[in-house]
Amino acid sequence: MGKVLVVDDEPAMREFLTVLLEKQGHRVITAAEGEQALQLVAEHTPDLVISDLRMPNVDGIGLLAGIRKQHPELPVILVTAYASSDSTIQAMRLGADDYITKPFRIEEIRLVVEKALARRKRRHQDQTSQPAVQEAPQLEGMIGRSPKMIELYKLISKIAGLDSTVLITGESGTGKELVARTIHCASPRADRPFLAINCGGIPEGLLESELFGHVKGAFTGAVSHKVGLFEVAHGGTVLLDEIAEMSPGLQVKLLRFLQWRSLRRVGGTEDLEVDVRLIAATNKDLAKVIADGGFREDLYYRLNVIPIHVPPLRERKEDIPLLAHSLLTQFSLRQQRGPASISQEVMEALIGYAWPGNVRELENAIERAVALETTDQLTSAILPLQIRKGDDGGGQPGRVTVALPPEGIELEATVSNVEKDLMFQALERSGWVQKRAAELLQISLRSFRHKAKKYGIKKAGRGV
Repeated sequence: MGKVLVVDDEPAMREFLTVLLEKQGHRVITAAEGEQALQLVAEHTPDLVISDLRMPNVDGIGLLAGIRKQHPELPVILVTAYASSDSTIQAMRLGADDYITKPFRIEEIRLVVEKALARRKRRHQDQTSQPAVQEAPQLEGMIGRSPKMIELYKLISKIAGLDSTVLITGESGTGKELVARTIHCASPRADRPFLAINCGGIPEGLLESELFGHVKGAFTGAVSHKVGLFEVAHGGTVLLDEIAEMSPGLQVKLLRFLQWRSLRRVGGTEDLEVDVRLIAATNKDLAKVIADGGFREDLYYRLNVIPIHVPPLRERKEDIPLLAHSLLTQFSLRQQRGPASISQEVMEALIGYAWPGNVRELENAIERAVALETTDQLTSAILPLQIRKGDDGGGQPGRVTVALPPEGIELEATVSNVEKDLMFQALERSGWVQKRAAELLQISLRSFRHKAKKYGIKKAGRGV
């Protein structure tokens, strides 16, 4: 229970919130406008402030700015009529902990207040606890000892036990899903499901059904009830990868889910409460996507409670030897063969390459090398040409270099092999999402699908 300051210029609203919060065991003080509220904050140091956004003189934005100057950690919840209004978005930018939209439900107020006070308590405990060990341990499944990875381990260890929503950003192939799984496995939810879904790999209509489920007869082909992933993961964690690819209509539904923590199956009428921790991930600059009108700004602030950025491999090159040796062991065991070591020449080439495809590209390079190497040591001869040359793709655009052997080559077969290899690279770099792979190759999706069928390109035993 805590001390709550309620700020509203309408007496009836102040009285309503006072009665509601006191019934829940909180102590309540009230203010009719922002300037008076700032004085009460200085005198009483409340644990939480709930304020209307629109008030005469000093409004909710002004009150929030004043509180942040004096008490940066004091939770502030704003009451607003429109979640997507410019003032609401500005408030979230200034550091409002949450907002409640009118008309609101009593249960929503209770949950939002409990979450805000719990965060306040955790912050206080963190500040009064013993200083953390400077060197964070390596987390299971994650490899690296570079300063950036140490900071990442520390952050994961700190937030794993929370229920807060996490937004993971980073280039393709950096290991965003691995970070999400590590958070889940280090959390109290570890014994419950972890489910990951790629928002860019499923059509809009199917994605809604996958997430929320549907009732029988909701649409053509819905011959039975389907439980959605949010329900399946009850008590656990859901990762929404490539969240920037989610359609505007589904973004609205996700925003509602995050606000109410309940869902309605497609075609259903019943609201179902679900307890899941949501983690979102993207390789895109969401600020730019928002500016282009492709993503809701209010949803972004709901997702970006705890931001985590996964560094690209080129920014932690000191981790490449660790990763390379670990991958060599992994693939040698899997293929029941392979070299026992990596030559110095190969290691220098690996460290000198820029790795535009990041850890995923390194995995592919080591796996291919293990499969092709015939000696006891990985040698540079089996590395792709661009890695041996240290080419980061920044040279002459569109140029692919192939050495002409003395005996000559079969041109059409060689061109086909190069084309097939580039398609594989594009698919691996895009997470096997055909649309993005086609964009990387600057061809139409239809042409890409035709070529994939022609070459029989498949991933893990299934078609692309």
